[in-house]
Amino acid sequence: MKSGSTKWSFQAKDDLKAIAEYISRDSKRQAKLQVVRLKNWTKILKAQVRSGKIVPEISKENIRELIEGNYRIIYKIVKDNMNKNILYNCKLIQP
Repeated sequence: MKSGSTKWSFQAKDDLKAIAEYISRDSKRQAKLQVVRLKNWTKILKAQVRSGKIVPEISKENIRELIEGNYRIIYKIVKDNMNKNILYNCKLIQP
């Protein structure tokens, strides 16, 4: 499978910022670590796009999720005109 790119939605960027701000109330260090962990998953997805499981409440092959700590990273797989996988509209949801 070809590698792809990851595009975070504006909402996901806002979610990530809110998560960091919330955690930093107790520990700035832990907030940074959590942001790094979440971003690292999306780096892995560039090479292993189908490593997440299908989101059960949606049941579509191209909409998947990864769990990192207390957060779900939900992403959609699309193909561009060069047949590369592109992840977009990543969302961070606290279960």
